[in-house]
Amino acid sequence: MKIFTKKRIVIATAILVAVATAAVLLKPKDDVVPPSKYRSSAVDRGAINQTVTATGTINPVALINVGSQVSGTVAELHADFNDRVKKGQVLLKLEPTIFNAQVGQAEANIASARASLRLAQATFQRNEQLVAQNFVSSLALDQSRREMDVAAANLKLAQAQLDRARADLNNSVIRSPIDGVIIKRTIDLGQTVAASFTTPNLFQIANDLTKMQIDTSVSEADVGLLKDGLPARFVVDAYPDREFHATMRQFRLAPNVVQNVVTYNVVLDVDNSDELLKPGMTAQVRLVVANRPDVLRIPTTALRFRLSEEEQAAEKKRNEARDKDVKQVAAKPAPPAQADDDVAFRSASETARMFKIYKLDAMNQPQPVDIRAGLSNFRYTEILAGDLKPGDRVVTRALAQPENR
Repeated sequence: MKIFTKKRIVIATAILVAVATAAVLLKPKDDVVPPSKYRSSAVDRGAINQTVTATGTINPVALINVGSQVSGTVAELHADFNDRVKKGQVLLKLEPTIFNAQVGQAEANIASARASLRLAQATFQRNEQLVAQNFVSSLALDQSRREMDVAAANLKLAQAQLDRARADLNNSVIRSPIDGVIIKRTIDLGQTVAASFTTPNLFQIANDLTKMQIDTSVSEADVGLLKDGLPARFVVDAYPDREFHATMRQFRLAPNVVQNVVTYNVVLDVDNSDELLKPGMTAQVRLVVANRPDVLRIPTTALRFRLSEEEQAAEKKRNEARDKDVKQVAAKPAPPAQADDDVAFRSASETARMFKIYKLDAMNQPQPVDIRAGLSNFRYTEILAGDLKPGDRVVTRALAQPENR
């Protein structure tokens, strides 16, 4: 009896195993999730900063070119590169021999003009007495008055020549117009300065190197986002591991057109208290034009993904098959157009930020989703509208080989 009971237990166990095996083998293949053929990323919530990038040059806020109004040979040189100078400090002196000679000549001309004036005045006074006694005619008196006026004019001319000669002598001594640092020097001891046609630039002086500015060129497509006071960050090649901060000070209206490309000059203020930044450095600038602290976002690469031609054809067939099973709903008549309704511009504004992306369904198949994008940068794009929620996986690119998840 016991042997018969054991046989029944063994038979029942074998039946159960066979049923379980059959259930596994006969399970529908649709329930098996195939490996994904796409690289995907999850939709999440987070911060997005929209920036405008530009390249600029670091310059001192005030850069003065010091020149010479007179020509001559450099006799003394009292300043060099990187020297800190004070306002009125002597930078160089030109050879003063010619200028002293011109001053002496002008002084001699003044003495001669004064002597001629005294003689003309005395002659005029004698002629006045002689005319009163009828010894000379009135014509002689008029001539003596004319000679006296000419002598007075010659004296003024000689005085003006003396003033000019003294000014040239003073200008032969070049002084610093401001307090600052000498950035550039283009003159050497013994060199001749020629100021006949244009004023030569002898020195460049920066007023204050602790306050710098960045002159950048921004594309016309980005100028609508700019306003004074915007924060900015930039890096320079000299300090690749350090990021500096700046503030937008001015947007200049004069356009720069190069090969039909229009840019505008934007000036940013930089605090250079430690004087690490040097004039002429190239800065890679990012202006922060908008900030969203907590938004629904996706990787920006998802906007650029497109299915292959074979996948697009398969998607089209699936859509056609689905449309046959869906009952057609009668279309509602469109509302009448208003007199002031510009459909073209309204449609353009509504669709300017519309994109089609693909999210993976439960079977790792890409499904198209229409979205409306908001802020965007190189990493993330804000989602304003669309059938997406946190946790959904959107396709960013196709994989060379299937990826198991």
